[in-house]
Amino acid sequence: MDITRGGPADVPAIMAMLDDAQDWLASQGRTGQWGTDHFSGQPAAVERFTDYATTSTVWLATADHDAAEGNVAEVAGVIVTSDTPPDYVPAADEPEHYVLLLLTARAHTGTGVGAALLEHARAQARAAGIGLLRVDCYDGDDHRLVAYYEKQGFTSVDTFTAHGGTWPGRLLAQHL
Repeated sequence: MDITRGGPADVPAIMAMLDDAQDWLASQGRTGQWGTDHFSGQPAAVERFTDYATTSTVWLATADHDAAEGNVAEVAGVIVTSDTPPDYVPAADEPEHYVLLLLTARAHTGTGVGAALLEHARAQARAAGIGLLRVDCYDGDDHRLVAYYEKQGFTSVDTFTAHGGTWPGRLLAQHL
């Protein structure tokens, strides 16, 4: 697996991963996180992720996939970080890297892609002299996402609701 810098040209691949993740969550009866309407079909969502890819830092994990015509790089996951959190999260008291998106392609789930991307974000933060990495995630249903981030070394900081009070979230932090 390689981790390379991404950008606006990668938005279609990111949107496809998001759509696949939504389908999987829905198949598990877990629609509270992202609903069932594909992000790729929502102009505001496409605009948001295009903005992320333009104004934030995008890193792609790629895996070589053997194809009949040779190896083809396949996007296995993405992490998007920023020096500012989303507007629904209070600013930190110190410089930070904020994880706006961490997503593993369904075909690569359970292979360590997310952990590798988080480690890459930690290394980028340290290299920039930043000692704080924060992330928020869905805090409904079975809390599996919160447990994942805690397993990755994050500590719960606060809970909140977004989207008009309909989306339960949790803010987590990790001091580097």
